[in-house]
Amino acid sequence: MDTPPAGAEERLVVVDDHPLFREALSAALGRHRPHCTIEALGSFDALAERLARDAELDLILLDLHLPGNHGLSGLSWLRGHHPELPVLMITAHDDPGIAQRALADGAAGFLSKSADAETLSRAIDRVLAGETWLPDGYDPAGADGEEAALARKVGDLTPQQYRILCMLGEGLLNKQIAWELDITEATVKAHMTAIMRKLGVNNRTQAVTLFNRLGVRKQDME
Repeated sequence: MDTPPAGAEERLVVVDDHPLFREALSAALGRHRPHCTIEALGSFDALAERLARDAELDLILLDLHLPGNHGLSGLSWLRGHHPELPVLMITAHDDPGIAQRALADGAAGFLSKSADAETLSRAIDRVLAGETWLPDGYDPAGADGEEAALARKVGDLTPQQYRILCMLGEGLLNKQIAWELDITEATVKAHMTAIMRKLGVNNRTQAVTLFNRLGVRKQDME
């Protein structure tokens, strides 16, 4: 995506489940980038619904540990469906290994929640210019080839298939998924067949195991 011309209004979306951080980040962006239009969303589903209505954005700032995002799987889905949209991952955990995985899976940058507003604005400038942003001292080496291939497969899922796979990852049964999504169990099973075909697996256990590889484990955050 081209950098907005001088004087143009940038369209940014902040996605974080913590209202106080969401509001603080939006306020900081507004002070340092007064020409921005800033939307604040509290879930990955809200982001997916917003993009279905209108994907004309300049940048998404996405919380790495957002519920319903399952670590890097949400990033993989975004790269598959909206490859033109740069995504700047925001996290409270400064782990170089996770940053490397995020870049390998298509993130345009990786930024700590502890960064000050000036650093955040510089990171956004860099990403909107088509470059990559990493904190000083980080090595941009990528993740392994198998994970990159898995990220592409997750990126091929439809929005509904992605929601169902996330729910499977949370341990929900077919009837629970059907109730949550207001669809029939037969529809859930049909989606599961398509999910397994796209992921190249034979059963739901294998699908969840593959999906969890894109997650961020608790020990990665300690």
